Amino acid sequence: MAQSNVNPTRMELTRQKKKLMTAKKGHKLLKDKRDELMRQFLDLVRENKRLREEVEAGIMEANKNFVLAGSLMSKEAVSVAFMAPKQEVTLEVSEKNVMSVDIPVFESKMRTSDPNDIYSYGLAFTSSDLDDAVHSLAELLPKMLELAESEKSCQLMAAEIEKTRRRVNALEHVMIPRAQDNIKYITMKLDENERSSQVRLMKVKDMMLEEAHHYKDKLQEPVVEETPA
Repeated sequence: MAQSNVNPTRMELTRQKKKLMTAKKGHKLLKDKRDELMRQFLDLVRENKRLREEVEAGIMEANKNFVLAGSLMSKEAVSVAFMAPKQEVTLEVSEKNVMSVDIPVFESKMRTSDPNDIYSYGLAFTSSDLDDAVHSLAELLPKMLELAESEKSCQLMAAEIEKTRRRVNALEHVMIPRAQDNIKYITMKLDENERSSQVRLMKVKDMMLEEAHHYKDKLQEPVVEETPA
């Protein structure tokens, strides 16, 4: 429905047409952006599913090894084995922009590059199952970080898709129809004013012609001279 406060002038008509053109262009760009976001989001979801399955399988295997180690070692021995860790992990967080969405990028760094530094205990006094559990968790760490990065990216991407979808709907169902109604309303008013002006001009023309005709007839009337009696 046309806005009641729209001024039906040609300048306003031009402004509304420019507004409609801009809204249509923005609508197309946002639709393209939404479609591309959806495509990348689905790729992320599939990657996230694959990583989650691998991480869950790795954690299950590590837990199995911890249970076997716990059956061969006492709880006190297991607690003592992890009291003084030798390795240290540093996590660096950066961002990359994907379709105007800043998604996180996680990168881990070890304090040392020696692969044996993941064991904080002497190998001679512990079970091999405990070694396998620690080794599997150390290998699983990069995938866990990838999973965390993927899940956070999915959350941010989903929020951006929802925001873009709302903008597309607002343009498609509110701004574009409103501009079209305003253009139709202004065009109708201008045509009506033009027709009214033409009618007035025709009436003025008829009045002027009629007045000119009467004046001409008056000039052509014969003059009657009166004779004295």
